[in-house]
Amino acid sequence: MIRTFFSHVLESIKSLKRNGWMTIASASAVTITLVLVGIFMAVIFNATKLAKDIEENVTVSVFVDIGTTPDEMQKLEKELNKIDNVETISYSNKDKQLKKIQKQMGEAWNLFEGDSNPLYDVYYVSAKEPSDTKKISEKAAKLPNVFKADYGGVSSDKIFSIAGKVRTWGLGAAVLLLFVAVFLISNTIRITILSRQREIQIMRLVGAKNGYIRWPFFIEGAWIGLIGAIIPILVLTFGYQQFYTLFNPQLLSSNYSLLKPESFVWQIDVLMIVIGMTIGSLGSIISMRRFLKI
Repeated sequence: MIRTFFSHVLESIKSLKRNGWMTIASASAVTITLVLVGIFMAVIFNATKLAKDIEENVTVSVFVDIGTTPDEMQKLEKELNKIDNVETISYSNKDKQLKKIQKQMGEAWNLFEGDSNPLYDVYYVSAKEPSDTKKISEKAAKLPNVFKADYGGVSSDKIFSIAGKVRTWGLGAAVLLLFVAVFLISNTIRITILSRQREIQIMRLVGAKNGYIRWPFFIEGAWIGLIGAIIPILVLTFGYQQFYTLFNPQLLSSNYSLLKPESFVWQIDVLMIVIGMTIGSLGSIISMRRFLKI
């Protein structure tokens, strides 16, 4: 059985050489498909990661009315602690808020120091579960001496919505590309089968079983998929590393991050090898079933 398998492998390699240009065309189709699929997968996984980071970092900003006394501040903090599912509360006065803005925006904000400071004292309230953030914001807004309670609801909801759409449309596009690749490979294998139709008929006449005839074409499709996966693996491995190095530092400043290349890229590489060989083999199976009545 092992000898038969290796003979099928050798036969599939010979077939790849005999149909050189068609092999290149099919492998190129797989390459283009897998490059796009790899990019889509990287975008989808990172969009999911960023949406999760944003969700976990969302806090309720409770702005305190100007003129609130220290006693009223203490009472407000106690009321905030009583809200269900509140995990932590931190406080930042308006002077600290101004210093943060001055650090980010420059000296132009120095004009607002002292009594000219237009900012509010703020309590930052984090929820035990991200899904509780909106409810906490609504309850905090109703407390005495609260000017406004905000969790960035509109922008956060938009980000979650965009992340969901990226996942849905990205997966849809990836599946469509895979179908196109399977179609192209099946046509290539079909041409190979037609060119060897006389040989196949002779094999059947001498008693060769269907499985024996099918195996070389099946392996040939897998070879095409494997060859087509080489360039996408290189593009993703080195391209994503450069992308990570360029953009991740900017995200870190906002407490977000991309997926690390060492924990992410090799998984996509293995996935692309599997996908490439699968669509190659699947294209072969489709050709055998549709165009050969074996």
